[in-house]
Amino acid sequence: MSNGLKQDISIGPNLKALRRKAGLSQREASARVELLELPMTEDILAKMEQGKYSVKISVLLALKQIYGVSSFDAFFEGLL
Repeated sequence: MSNGLKQDISIGPNLKALRRKAGLSQREASARVELLELPMTEDILAKMEQGKYSVKISVLLALKQIYGVSSFDAFFEGLL
């Protein structure tokens, strides 16, 4: 059993919106995450965006950089 954090609220729709706003396909975004030496595939990113795969904090940090967002608030907007 995994000891990782499990999401009880999905940030998937926000991940998808931020990726699209950055003008990236799932393939491009996942490739950029891999360039930062984090394991990522297009399929995993798709599952994250669907809320079917928990997002690691290290990946969230990478996506913040890749998507060019200034604050983590963008990932959680509209959730609370």
